[in-house]
Order: sequence, then structure tokens, then C-alpha cells
Amino acid sequence: MAEDGYTRIDNPMEIETLLEVLSEPGGASLQLGEQGEPLPVLLAELAQGEALELDISAVGEIAGELREGRAFRLLGQAQGKLVRTPEMVAEACRRDDGRLLCRCAWPQRLEVLQRRDTFRARLRLGMEVGAILRDDEGNRAEGDLKDLSLEGCQLALPLSATALMAEAPLPLDIELCFPDGTHFQARGRARHRRADTERQTLTAGFQFEGHGPDQERRLWHFVREIEREAARHVEGGEAARPPSPLFQGAASVDPKAGRRGDQAYATPMTRRLAHIAGYLDAQLLELRDGGEIDGVALSRHADRLLRLHEEDREGLLFACDALHGESWLVGHGLGVAVRLLDLVGRDSVPQELRKALVASAMVHDLGKALLADDAWWHVMPGDAGTPELHEHVALLEARMSGCQWLSSAVFASVVRRINERLDGSGYPVGLSGEVLGELERAAAVVDAVDALRRPLGDRPAWRAGAVYRYLIDREHAFDPRWVKRYIARFGLYPVGSLVRFGGGRLAWIQGLDDDGRPTRVQLAEASEAFGEALKGKVLKGEVLTGEVIRRLGEPREEVPVAKVFADAADTPK
Repeated sequence: MAEDGYTRIDNPMEIETLLEVLSEPGGASLQLGEQGEPLPVLLAELAQGEALELDISAVGEIAGELREGRAFRLLGQAQGKLVRTPEMVAEACRRDDGRLLCRCAWPQRLEVLQRRDTFRARLRLGMEVGAILRDDEGNRAEGDLKDLSLEGCQLALPLSATALMAEAPLPLDIELCFPDGTHFQARGRARHRRADTERQTLTAGFQFEGHGPDQERRLWHFVREIEREAARHVEGGEAARPPSPLFQGAASVDPKAGRRGDQAYATPMTRRLAHIAGYLDAQLLELRDGGEIDGVALSRHADRLLRLHEEDREGLLFACDALHGESWLVGHGLGVAVRLLDLVGRDSVPQELRKALVASAMVHDLGKALLADDAWWHVMPGDAGTPELHEHVALLEARMSGCQWLSSAVFASVVRRINERLDGSGYPVGLSGEVLGELERAAAVVDAVDALRRPLGDRPAWRAGAVYRYLIDREHAFDPRWVKRYIARFGLYPVGSLVRFGGGRLAWIQGLDDDGRPTRVQLAEASEAFGEALKGKVLKGEVLTGEVIRRLGEPREEVPVAKVFADAADTPK
């Protein structure tokens, strides 16, 4: 036995069995040096007794060190054990069909650690387990389970849970709510917490108290089932593995717990859009943690967004502006997806292309999450920015290998070329003129409008009229035909804007006729200009339909709204 508690495994059959488990997607990590951070790799091929082939595409920056003979270990979990190889070196690295592969010798031994309590089962995208945190006085906060072990768990909570954790006598009650209706309760003390003001979340780690045989058995069951279900949440994995009962079957009779579960939203459609925002938020974190875009989850949520648009396009347009508490990148991705679909994705466009359009727009800017914040916070849509900014397109594309269903032509237009400009001043390639097709020209306009309509850094949100003038004055960069089409489609006072009418009343625009004149509005109070109605409240003003202008007078001006996107309040100045 090694000094650090690992036991040596020499049996060839057992070595092969453990390595096969590590070859499952997400099963292996690579560690450079004893103190190196584990990096995500894929054990792509096993040649029994001869060699291993590693796919290091997600961490291609280490290829140089491996070629130079830098020693590394493979790490993973299998059969209730922590598994590691002895130190190894790469024999060769090569590129194959866009992948970066490294070959190394078959290990003649493995080392395992039997301490089950040391490893955590991490929930993948698409796996939702609600969590409810309570103090002894009945105060509560709802969040989401991120990982679980026999010793504790990590929760994602709304930032407002900080007060509960600071003031409540510890320990706190923790209740986990699985999709099949299973509930588990334990007591736990917070051991660490990390606030993310940009996402308005608090990540907190808890250590369980009151251990007993029953609690340990249940926890070990949950850990195994989470690992089992996580193996299914890769493209193609659903058909190969039976589902975990914990994540199947009838939903709980209780309202769904989760970070968004206890929030109020301006409209029912806004609440439904918040569930898609939750997926994008989780996907953003996956990218920051070295993961890829989950093709299965992206497909599922693109379908959901299409259904919402077919059900109530104006309700969805309003929800894009009413959605609160999400990061700028999430709100922007949804806003571009909905308005680009509404502008160009008409009934004559095949369903598969409309889906590709929505999916590409949802994720088109998520690569910026891999850049330093100041690389993109202060860049105007008409500016090319710095070479560092240009990298976000390639960084995202490198994480899209699981999205083979996505139309390559639509992806190229909406992701690769959305930042190109007619005069060649855009990025990442500097394309210009006739090289740019109709979809990228339209996408550039939608992207610019949505970006300017959202506060970012020191820049407040712009009124629609100011945005339109900005684009019209830059006909050398933005196609004036698509600018005019955008204005004609969404109007001078778009759905979602707060407008002062001739009679002095304020109202939210919720519907327009073909000439861009309001046909449905919801009356508002003056305080709502500061976003109070959009933050944790349901709109309750009187709804007027039909002859709106006869009752309220002509629209006079759009009133700036301090929309409650996390970046607006918390981006450093």
C-alpha cells in the first residue's frame, strides 16, 4: 500500500475493467504533476495490454508539455473507488479529424483508494435536483443540488440566501427533492461559500451531521444513482443505459424546488422562459469548468423555445425583456434567439433550420465566458474590439463537438459570422461585402439591437429610437435593408418597452398591430421605470386591448427602465 492510502492493483483483468469505466464520457481526468489541477480528457481507445489513446481536445494547450515528455497521471472513479494510474508519458500526439489525440503505454498497474466518502457525484446538464434550505424558525431558500457525497453536498442558491446562512443558528435543515418525488432530509453546516454577483448566485458547500447507518445507506444509493444517470447525459447515452428511477417517473406533488422555483416573474411566459435560462446558465458554468456544449440538452431546449414562440410570440418577446436575475450572456442569447427567429424564421423556413437558428443564437456568445470580463464589457457592437475578444468564437466552436445535428451553414452564419460587418471591420475573419449572406446580415442587426438594449458595464440600456439611429448611421457596417425590416417588424416602441402616452399614463407594450401601433398594453406605475415590477413581482396593472391610443393618447416616449440583469448592478465600474 502506498503512503497516501492507495492500494496497488496488478491483476490484468481488473485493470482492464477499471479502465473501461474510466473510458466513459466524463470518467477520466489528467493531472500534470502531483499538485496539478485535474483536466478533462477522454480515454478514447483501449488496446488491451498495449496502449491507451487520450483525446485531449478540450485541453489542447497541454499538448506541448506532453510532447516534451511531461509526466502525468489519469484519475477517475470506478466501482466505489478512486482510481489513478502510475505516472505516465505520451509516446506520440497527433490530430485526427479535428481531434487532438495522444498515445501512451498500457499501465501495468493501477492504484485505488477505497474511501467512498472522498468522492462526489456531480450532476450533469439536464439533471435537476431541487434543494430547500431551512433554519429553525422556518425561513427558507430554494436552490439546486450540484454535487453529493456521503459527507456533504454543494448547493447553488440565490444570492439572497446569504442572509439566511449568516443569521440562522447552525446547522441548517437541507432537503433534497428528486424528480421522481423522493425526498431526503439531513442537517448540515456550511463549510464554504462563494458569491457570484454576475449570476446572482451563492455556491455553498455543506457538511452533513448526525450520521447513522440509514442515512449513509441512502446517501450512497443517491451517489450511485447520480453517477448512473450522469453517464446517460451524453449524446447517444440514453439508448445505451437504463435510466435511474430517481430521475424518472411521476413528478413530485410539491412545487419544483430550485433557484428559480421560489421567484416570482412578471408573467407566466417569463417563468417558462426562466427554465430555459436555467439551462443556459448551467451550460455556461460547464464551459467555465472545461466542459463542452451538451448537444442533447441544447436540442431539447431549442425545441422548447420554438414551442413557446408558436404558442405566443408576443408573450415571448415581452418575456425576453421581463426576465430578471440572469447573467448578461444568458439574457442576450435568449433575446437574440427569439428576435432572430421572429424576424427570419417564418413558416416558409423548414423546422430543422428554424431549430438550428434558435440553438445557434442561444449559445453564440457563450465563448465570452472564457475570456477576461474586461475584454468584452466595454465593446460597442460597431467596434471590432481586441484580438483577445475575437477568440471567443473559436473557443466556443472548439466546445461544439457534441452538436453534430446542428446545420453547419446556420451555425456558420449565426455563430462564426454574426460579428462580421459589410465594410470588413468585423471579426473574427474580417469578411465584407457580397461574401456575407442574408442570414449573417440579419443576425448582425438583431445581435447589435439586443446588445444595446441591455445595460453592460458603464453603458446603460439604450432606447429603441437611439439604437435604430445608431444602426442607420452605420450603413457601411450594417445592411440598411435588414435594419429597416427589423424596425418594421418590431416597431418604434417594441413589445417589452415601457412607454409614456399622451395622457400621461405609463404602460408596458405587450402587443402591436402590423403598423407598429400598440394594441395591447398593461398599465404601470412610475416606480416601475426602476424595474421594480420586473424583479420578483407579477405585473398586476390593468390590461387594455383594442383601442389603446383612443384611451391613452399617442405614444410620446419610451421610458428607460433599470432592467434587473445581474450585470447592470454588479459589473465593476
